[in-house]
Amino acid sequence: MRENIVLIGAGSASFTRGLLADLIFGDWDAEIRLCDIDPEALSVAEGIARKMIAAAGSRMTVVASTGRRDLLPGATAVICTVGVGGRRAWEKDVFVPRRHGIFQPVGDTVMPGGTSRALRMIPPMVAVAKDVLDLAPQSLFFNYGNPMAPVCRAIRKETGANVIGLCHGVFHVAHYLAHVLGVEEKNFAYASVGMNHLTWFVEARTRGADAMPRLKAIADERLKALADKGLDGSPDNPFSWHLLKLFGAFPAVLDRHVSEFFPQFFRDGTYYGKKLGVDAFSFEDCIAGGDRGYEEMKEIALSGSPLPERYIKRSGGEHEQVTDIIRSIRQDRGEVYSVNLPNDGQLPNLPAHAVVESPGVATSAGLKAILQPPLPPGVAGTLATRLQWVETTVEAAVEASRDKFVQALVIDGAVGSLEIAEKLADEMLREQAEHLPQFRA
Repeated sequence: MRENIVLIGAGSASFTRGLLADLIFGDWDAEIRLCDIDPEALSVAEGIARKMIAAAGSRMTVVASTGRRDLLPGATAVICTVGVGGRRAWEKDVFVPRRHGIFQPVGDTVMPGGTSRALRMIPPMVAVAKDVLDLAPQSLFFNYGNPMAPVCRAIRKETGANVIGLCHGVFHVAHYLAHVLGVEEKNFAYASVGMNHLTWFVEARTRGADAMPRLKAIADERLKALADKGLDGSPDNPFSWHLLKLFGAFPAVLDRHVSEFFPQFFRDGTYYGKKLGVDAFSFEDCIAGGDRGYEEMKEIALSGSPLPERYIKRSGGEHEQVTDIIRSIRQDRGEVYSVNLPNDGQLPNLPAHAVVESPGVATSAGLKAILQPPLPPGVAGTLATRLQWVETTVEAAVEASRDKFVQALVIDGAVGSLEIAEKLADEMLREQAEHLPQFRA
């Protein structure tokens, strides 16, 4: 079967590059349809794609357009990597809250940055979903855009589209834990459940044996090293290891993201003697790295420069499982992946219909969530308020409600007072106004 794969948000050129490498490595027969509303970013993605395909001698073909409705008819898979406003808008999500003493290492999932990003992301993604239903209703529909839970929940709630949220975070942390345990990844089995970027490894096994006691012993060793030597002399991700000791489950995806779900512990950004987003998980370094990567790809795509050999090699990243999932569905393999789907009972003590991240099996009928045991009350408690934050944030975005935006900031817990919540909401609405047309209507 020849696949017609539409990539919306193709200007996320590193994702496009990684996806193309995976397709080339898998010897896919496919037409890759690239879409981005930014003509320059689209030309970079198209240039990289064409050079990669030519260098590999692949049978794939490429078309590109700034209009997604031109590309959607006949699509067999639609993959969205949309980031409304790009890195410049993302900077505002982090820097505006900093003026109020709120420090975020990422700012794309929760806290004020994640809430602000959701307001930008939700209306365009709902519009994309409506076009997918109109023009490619039988296609597999994947979203990688953050914040994952609010975006997928809004799409489901507003359109009913069968969107599947994907993130490599659980996959990445499984690699991390296997390495910590000193076992090959093929010998490490697990169950990880929760909400994207706060997904709890509630089970871990090596060769069939319970690995949780060993992980808890490792947590003791690492926290002792932290107490003896401080952050610089201790192993990484101390907060995640501390949460394992406290809750009996290991949180994904490590301290950079997980710390944002517990802002009450990091007032003024203090993180084991460092500052979140500054000298711990530097946000500026992350943005600068993205800018450098884009400029490099722009030079390669739009010039006569030869394609570096590394561009057609597989690499880790957000893209790394979607091609495997598509092939597993097409071939009815029954393989299991971590996916974001509505809670239709797979997590029995979390709210129905909330978008949760948990194991799902890929068959010819699509991805189906696998029933899990009830979560321990403590773990469920870390997620319960967050899932109500999702509902409030979705309503704020869809209704263009400033008051519900303030409510979401209060529920999130990073702001220190109602006064700061209202002031911050107004500042962020002003700063991001060009990307929030619904609030100007």
